[in-house]
Parts: sequence; structure tokens; C-alpha cells
Amino acid sequence: MSDDLRIGILIVAYNAASTLRQVLDRIPEGFRSRVEKVYVCDDFSTDDTYLIGLGYSQSRDDLPITMVRQPRNLGYGGNQKSGYRMAIDDGMDVVVLLHGDGQYAPEKLPDMVAPFETASADAVFGSRMMTRGAALKGGMPKYKYVGNKILSRFENSMLGTNLSEFHSGYRAYSTKALASIDFESNSDDFDFDTEIIIQLVEAGLRIKEIPIPTYYGDEICRVNGMRYAADVATDVVTWRLNKMGFGQGRFADVGVEYDLKPAPDSSHGVMLRWLDSMPASKVLDLGCSGGHFAEAARAGEHRVTGVDVATAPGVEDRVDRFIQSDLDSGMDQSLLTELGEERFDVVVLGDVLEHVRQPGRLLADARGVLVPGGSMLISVPNFGHWYPRIRTAVGAFDYDMRGILDRTHVRFFTRRSFTRMLTDAKLRVVRFDQVGLPLNVLAERADGEAPTAASPGMLARAEGAMTQAWPTMFAYQFVVKVEPT
Repeated sequence: MSDDLRIGILIVAYNAASTLRQVLDRIPEGFRSRVEKVYVCDDFSTDDTYLIGLGYSQSRDDLPITMVRQPRNLGYGGNQKSGYRMAIDDGMDVVVLLHGDGQYAPEKLPDMVAPFETASADAVFGSRMMTRGAALKGGMPKYKYVGNKILSRFENSMLGTNLSEFHSGYRAYSTKALASIDFESNSDDFDFDTEIIIQLVEAGLRIKEIPIPTYYGDEICRVNGMRYAADVATDVVTWRLNKMGFGQGRFADVGVEYDLKPAPDSSHGVMLRWLDSMPASKVLDLGCSGGHFAEAARAGEHRVTGVDVATAPGVEDRVDRFIQSDLDSGMDQSLLTELGEERFDVVVLGDVLEHVRQPGRLLADARGVLVPGGSMLISVPNFGHWYPRIRTAVGAFDYDMRGILDRTHVRFFTRRSFTRMLTDAKLRVVRFDQVGLPLNVLAERADGEAPTAASPGMLARAEGAMTQAWPTMFAYQFVVKVEPT
């Protein structure tokens, strides 16, 4: 971008009859010629806000003002959505948000736009907290100052950001960035501003802060502080949980490829340890996903054939041979034909049986491709775990993106139903283990760092002890090694 940006200003106004004219007057003279459109969005005010804005636009020709009278009160967030959509549709490059009550300085408009001229930001936020002590000197009430600092610190800790302030309403956005996020699904209330930060962070877009002065006058505060604090805290915690795989992915999605759980006390860790105790073997990894488990098995000199319904990026480089096949109804004829007479020392079904409608059929088919004396390594989630028990007991059962309540699961297993299914499939359990929550993988999803085999520490040890003491309640997964009877 350059200094020929198409600049729009969005002024959100509600009962701002006494301040709107002054806000417009304070737009710097030298900046007015650069403004392509000023959208004054009156959110169904009960005073003369709209008429005053209309009169100003007719009496001055140095600002291209478009007056909008919302047909009903859309709320602070809803009013912004309307204005951003107009700016995008009108082909603006940048849209700057101003408040009609004069709380934010129009004099800083050139500074708000400057980072876009050098293409160094996708969003620019005016911060009252960047200059030490400036917010209090500018009249910000102490209780608001303290609340702002506490909430911003909490939001930074949840999102992994380092913003000096989350709660300034002085903002500028690249319309290209706005068009790339689903801002119209956000709240219509005051936490809209926090939700749009979450979306920018999730999309990897660049946020820049600049210092702005603080003004507090006679404007009426329309924010319910306690409700607002609860809303924004809920928003950032929801994002954090989404990154860990919980919930339906309102703010973040974990993707379609499944994680490798490399910790020694995870299901993958247990199965890899069992594989390491065997001589170099021919392994059939059914439901191999991205092939990360297979890659770890190959490091132990095993030869791995991977099978999955889709070809994940890089999977063919991580296995010795990859076959694309749908396992929902077992190993179909095309897969068996592809395998031909090949037989395997080990068949791995790691976190697979819960994804297919006929797990018994798949077990029987897998047993049929084992060499005499071969074995199968299987893991399934434990539906008797405390998490789904509580969700069900309080009437809050729903699916998550990952975990025991993964939205792609079509079968649920308890220890009893799992072992009964193995018996029905004529498989004998020779080793049985249970593992706790994959805490390192959950932390990796939230923090964006690669999972490691390191234990997360005291929490993991405590959770592991409870898993061994009461597996039907605390085991996250059951892991077995079975052989044909």
C-alpha cells in the first residue's frame, strides 16, 4: 500500500447529538482531502444524532459524509458490522473506527493510517496504556484503569499476545484483512472488539499499536462493566479451548489431520514402546492420518504400510507405502486386492475404531492379514472418563473438535464394551494399559509449539496416578496388544 490509499472513516454514533459535530470538526484539515468516505452510522438514536449529521454533511463540502440511520438498534458490534461491510463493498483500502461521543482523538487519524502506507500492519489500535500514567492523567477513572489492565493481562495470557490494551475503541483495519475473517458472525455487543482481535490473531494478521491521548468527559458510559468483563473473558477462554480441540471451533479449528502423541505415557507412546520391543517388523497402520506415528515406527527399522481415507500432506514421505481406502465398513475388496498376498507382523489401529461404523468387521478383516503369531496394537478413547460423564450428567453433552467427544466419532467405548468387542472378534488381550489426558498435545495446540515427549510435570504425574488407581473414571484411552485366539 502507499499514500494513495482509499481511506474510509466509520463513526459509530448513538445519542451523540451533543458531540457529533465536534468530532467531525476535529478531523484534521490536512487529512480531510485524503478521506474518500465518512460513514456516520446512527444506531437508531432517540435524539437528533441523525439530523445533526445530515445537517453537517449539507453545510460542509470538505468531507464526503454518508449518513446511515439504522432501522433498529443493532448494538455496538452490530453497528460496526454494518459500517465495515459498506467500506468493503465500496472498495476502501482502510477503514478507521471513530466514536461519535468524542472519546477518541480525530487528530490522531494520520498516525492511525500511517502503518498502512508502508504495508507494515493489517490492523492498527490506538492505545491509552502505552504511555505510562497517561490514561489516569487524561481522566480515566481508576477503577476502569485497573479493570482494563487486569483484563488485558488475562487476554494476553490466553491469546499469547502482548498488546498494551484490548479495550480501546480507536481502531483501523485493512479492508482486505476484514474481508478475510468472519467478523459478521461476532457479537453485536461490546465484546465485538475482543472477538475481532481473536480472529486477527488466529489468522496470523499483524496488529500494531500507537499511543493515543485519553479523553473522559460527560459522555454516558453504556457498558455494563461486569457483563463486559465476563463476555471478553469467555471469548478468549473459548479460543484457548478451541485451540486445544474442545468445543465446536467458533474461533479456531484444529484441522483434519490428527496429532501424534509422542509422550511415553500417551497411547502412541505406549504402542511405540511395544513396537520397540519387537524385532524389525512389517506393520500395517490402518487410519494412519498424516503418517507421523508411522514415521516414528520406521525410525525403529519397521517397514510401514499406511492406509487412510484421504491423502494428508506429506504422508507418502512418512510411510514406506500408502494406500488410500475408506475403512468405514472394514477393509474393502479394493484394499485387499492392493495388498494382495502380503501379510503383516503387526496391525496398528490407533484411535481408529471409534471413527468407523463397523469396528467389529474392521477387526476381523485386520486379523485376516496377520502372519501366524502376528499381533494388533489398538487404542480407543474411554467414554467412561470423567469429562463425558459430567457433560452428560449436567445435560451439556455435545461434540468437540478433538478428544473423547470428537465430532467425527461414530462409536463410543467403555472398558467393558471394548473388551467384549475384542472377544467377539476372536482376539485375545495379551497386554492392557490405560493412559491419561495427552496434556503435552493439549498445551501444544494452545501454544502453537511442536509437541514433545517431555512430561508436563506435576499435573501429569497426579493425573497419571489417578488413571492407574481408577481407570474407568480417569483413563483417557485404553491401549491393548491382542493376538488371534
